[in-house]
Amino acid sequence: MVQWSTSVRLLGGLLGLFLLMPVLMAPTPPSMCTPLKTINDSLSHRRRYMKHNFPVNYTIRIHREEVFKLSNISKMRLQMEELDELVLQRMWFLVNQGVLKKISRVLPERHPSRSYTAELEWRLRDAEGVFVELHPAEVFQRELPDAIQDIWDCLTEEPDRVPETSWRFASPKSLLDNFCHTMHCLFSECFEATETTDCEYKPRIHVTHSLATTLK
Repeated sequence: MVQWSTSVRLLGGLLGLFLLMPVLMAPTPPSMCTPLKTINDSLSHRRRYMKHNFPVNYTIRIHREEVFKLSNISKMRLQMEELDELVLQRMWFLVNQGVLKKISRVLPERHPSRSYTAELEWRLRDAEGVFVELHPAEVFQRELPDAIQDIWDCLTEEPDRVPETSWRFASPKSLLDNFCHTMHCLFSECFEATETTDCEYKPRIHVTHSLATTLK
């Protein structure tokens, strides 16, 4: 009886994974691309709002994990085999929500870049809402790889509990550059090839249809 129960549970788990596979393998749908392209349009003005409207060499304090660049994605892909693309996309939303909040906090009420930053925050929340609706709840209930969970925990830690050594300084413009470049890589199907030429990696499709990739 115990063996039969175990077999049933295993079969149920495999069936659940099988049902999720089409979701994980499916290309990014147009409904996801629409809000991302809107974000991309807003980010095209980042030089004006995040450089020209700030003092020269101005920086803000952020968590070290919020310096989320193409090289970070590449390292995670190389260090964690078959890393789910959805995990990186969820990380992208979390990181950039934190980045925009930190930029907003340093802006005076009448700063010319305040409304621009608020608009980006709203558009990012809208895109995340679409992202969540497009995937079954089971996707977000799965355990994250340990290395990713550690990063996730750091990003959601209360600021007063973050060690001083974990803080970094970066310019608002560089942070939005990272925001834009990583979006083009993680959601490349939503953008023209000419917009994704700055990506440092190319996808490699395994026979298992895994979304893991490696740097060339």
